[in-house]
Amino acid sequence: MILKKFVGSRAFYSKMFAVLLPVLIQNVITNFVSLLDNVMVGQVGTEPMSGVAIVNQLLFVFNLCIFGGLAGAGIFTAQFYGKSDRQGIRHTIRIKLCIAAASLALFLTLFLTEGEELISLFLHEGQERLDLAATLGYGLDYLHVMLIQTVPFALCQVYASTLRQTGETVLPMKAGILAVFVNLIFNYILIFGKLGAPALGVVGAAIATVLARFVECAVVVLWTHRRRDRCPYIRGAYTTLRVPGALVKQVAVLSLPLLLNEVLWSGGMAALNQCYSVRGLEVVSAFNISSTVSNLFFCAFLAMGDTVAIIVGHLLGAGELERAVDEDRKLIAFSVVLSMAVGALMAVLAPMIPRIYNTTDLVKTLAGELLIVSAVMMPVNAFTNACYFTLRSGGKTVITFLFDCVFLWVLNIPLAFTLSHYTSVPVVQMFWMVEGLNLLKAGLGLWLVVSKKWVNNLVGRA
Repeated sequence: MILKKFVGSRAFYSKMFAVLLPVLIQNVITNFVSLLDNVMVGQVGTEPMSGVAIVNQLLFVFNLCIFGGLAGAGIFTAQFYGKSDRQGIRHTIRIKLCIAAASLALFLTLFLTEGEELISLFLHEGQERLDLAATLGYGLDYLHVMLIQTVPFALCQVYASTLRQTGETVLPMKAGILAVFVNLIFNYILIFGKLGAPALGVVGAAIATVLARFVECAVVVLWTHRRRDRCPYIRGAYTTLRVPGALVKQVAVLSLPLLLNEVLWSGGMAALNQCYSVRGLEVVSAFNISSTVSNLFFCAFLAMGDTVAIIVGHLLGAGELERAVDEDRKLIAFSVVLSMAVGALMAVLAPMIPRIYNTTDLVKTLAGELLIVSAVMMPVNAFTNACYFTLRSGGKTVITFLFDCVFLWVLNIPLAFTLSHYTSVPVVQMFWMVEGLNLLKAGLGLWLVVSKKWVNNLVGRA
């Protein structure tokens, strides 16, 4: 009887996999190519790899700002779709465009004026005396080209998020797959100077990413406008940019905590990495390898988070509140079990994967040990991720802000800062301690989900 509460029917899993697999496949391919990209940059040397890693950490803040800014409107998109309200979806598209444009303007100004200072925060001498000035130069070269891709990235996310929230998960997957292969091919050509092209190193890697972003954006935008039978809400989406004031207010109330959460969370992750970087540039390189590899394995539970948001959001919008609670519980259970299997595989492979990098033995050893920590903690992080998306699907964005971001800044970062600046605790043990705090976060997430405070229909019955 208890098992039935956590295990769904065949029809339930068919629906879940219909949403999960396209997102998962896209994420796996994207992160696998990112791993290959990372390895190729690593062939140029440890300093170039570190410079690129630092810049990507900074751009990660921008990426999550876009995701967070669009997420509030996305909650309404999913529920308007569940209600079959096309005009409501059009309004959310317009709001998303305005949010994306404002985010672009803010971050481009920040990166263009303060880029060198931001990169320098991560540059510290370590055991192997790597060249900090060269690392800064590589980072700046990479950043200046990568800023171009922020424009197509932001526009693509407006369209792709809307497609996913209205049940069209396959097209964004296909566009993402195409983009990562464009990135991979041009990485090979431009980093190493193949097929008559000059060897551009980190600049070549940046150019390849820019090309891939434009390809992905073009595919998603053109498909949406040409498939108006499947995307009827796009008709008239640009006849005006006016949105009902009441909806703007509702979206703002939900979006602001999500936007702050994503910016402060991603900024918090950058702050954590900055704390770890105090132990030397080789630690930056090790964390770069570890995070790139981990992201490939994390695709399992991250895709489950999107699946929770879409399925539960549709049920809440359709007014099926009890069913939303039941299916959410089963989705969370599946996410945890899946991450346990994936985490076990990651732990087995952890000592071997860093060997493919052209870097020092110390960096490889550190990276392998960090991967084991991430593998052990994966089920815990899968559970907290599913709880986060559960709360968000019901519009509890203030609670998600407290749950996700405040926890990071109040507990994780102060512990990492204290350990890195005032103790001699080795970086791997430091990582264990900081990650271990997420056990408390999991307990908090369980309480919030069981309380059912997130069970809300925000758009009314159809």
